[in-house]
Amino acid sequence: MNTLRKAVVIGAASIAAVALAAPAYAATPVKKAGTSTTYSGNVQGALSGTASVTTTLGGGTCNASTLLGTVTSGGALTINTASFTDCGDTTVTAQSLPWTGGSFDNTTAVVGGREGTVTIGGFRVRAVVSVFSITCIYAGTVTADGNNNANLDVTINQSLAKQSGSSFLCPGTANVTAAYTIRGETTANSGTFDQALAL
Repeated sequence: MNTLRKAVVIGAASIAAVALAAPAYAATPVKKAGTSTTYSGNVQGALSGTASVTTTLGGGTCNASTLLGTVTSGGALTINTASFTDCGDTTVTAQSLPWTGGSFDNTTAVVGGREGTVTIGGFRVRAVVSVFSITCIYAGTVTADGNNNANLDVTINQSLAKQSGSSFLCPGTANVTAAYTIRGETTANSGTFDQALAL
């Protein structure tokens, strides 16, 4: 893959690592894992493994991402900060924070499959490829499948559309695959995300 092609693809991958949505969705309370106790408070989404993206130009990866936000007792989710690092020759900046309108929803469970969904709203991220100063902006509705393992693990497999303000070199769409682990705090406002959650 040539340098220009690789740089554009990595930029798309960096953005795609947090595929998010603007509208509000149905919400149900999220629980402390192994209990029937509703959890509300701060939450963290940590990228587990890598995020990958496929476009007409090829594929790329982003190796680190962290989302920090809050969930209400009813399951409404807001993301207050989002970071993306180790994404090659690209600088990724989250815009228009906080991202509101997200949710946890266990009514979307599928027998033999997911145990619910997690949606994050209000997405807007700008990525600049440093070598060529190429700017790519992607956005779209992404609802991640959620599973109650040792922690609440969510997986993303979604297509995002290029937005106004992007370079003509950026692909029109990007298909995203990524995984996050979502945790809460045992002690409120401690900044230590050691509380396992479940849908």
